[in-house]
Amino acid sequence: MGKILLILSIVFFVMWLLTSFGPNLPLLGKLGHLPGDLHFNRGNFTFYLPIGSSILLSIFLTLVLRLFSRI
Repeated sequence: MGKILLILSIVFFVMWLLTSFGPNLPLLGKLGHLPGDLHFNRGNFTFYLPIGSSILLSIFLTLVLRLFSRI
C-alpha cells in the first residue's frame, strides 16, 4: 500500500510540474499541437481531439511504469 501511495504522489507531483512549467519547456510546449491532434472550429463550436499527444503520453507512461515495476 505504501509503494502505491508513493508512486501516486510522484505521478501527481510530476503532473503538477508539467502543467505549471510545461508550456515554457521546448519539447513540452508542443504537446497538444502534434501531428495527429485534431482541432476543428465551426462557428461557435470547437472540437479538439489530441490523438497524437495521447499516444506519445501513453508510450512515455508505459515506459515509466515498467521501470517502477522492476524496482
